[in-house]
Amino acid sequence: MQGPTEEQVAAAQAYEDLHVPALFQQWVEPLLDAARIKPGQRVLDVACGTGVLARAAALRVGPEGSVAGVDVGAGMLAVAKCLEPTVQWRQGNAESLAYADESFDAVVSQFGLMFFADRHSALREMLRVLIPGGTLAVAVWDSLENSAAYPIEVALLEHIAGTAAADALRAPFVLGEQNLLLSLFEDAGAESVSITSRSGTARFPSVRTMVEADLRGWLPVMGVELSEDTVQCILEQAETALREYVTPSGQVVFDSPVHIITGSKLLKR
Repeated sequence: MQGPTEEQVAAAQAYEDLHVPALFQQWVEPLLDAARIKPGQRVLDVACGTGVLARAAALRVGPEGSVAGVDVGAGMLAVAKCLEPTVQWRQGNAESLAYADESFDAVVSQFGLMFFADRHSALREMLRVLIPGGTLAVAVWDSLENSAAYPIEVALLEHIAGTAAADALRAPFVLGEQNLLLSLFEDAGAESVSITSRSGTARFPSVRTMVEADLRGWLPVMGVELSEDTVQCILEQAETALREYVTPSGQVVFDSPVHIITGSKLLKR
């Protein structure tokens, strides 16, 4: 594994500390349910990030099962390994999984598909390492326009920091169209593809925490670094821009809709 820089680890830790509890944790159990994860299974988590999904999968499969997690980010994997050393963490990309055919009973991926350079190849690889009859379950965010507060934050970044920063925040929402998702999975060879759309809740302690998580955690992961003056300007203006989502206690709470896509690998005849 290529060693991470201090900056990569810091960005990954910010992601784990801020984004995971606010956005990702709530989808772990629904996604594992969709994949029908059971004790004793072998599970692969693709684009595992800091490992929130893989950690939960490890609890489900128990000591008789096994879980592997793959991510391109060395910083993400460093944090993941620190949090759960028993998972088999590996640095690599989804388009070329370093596993033999039919190595896993289930393959899962939480909010990673939209970032793959070649989504068709990645899905074909996930199916390749899946046993016949095994389940593939993937979660993606709904479209940006359906995601409440984020269009406002994207517009604010576009105005103050420019297109690259705004596009980094748009990136998680590019697979919200259900027909596109169905085509992606079916073209890759998945069988019995279905999509379940669910509404979750994003919940941040404050406007500053939410926006700072993106500016200091997410944007650096996407290769966008902002000057401290720019960060402070965005944080100041965000307080007004996002105030409609602030509760009396000061939290930022808004709807965060998700699609969970499942498919299976064709049984051998």
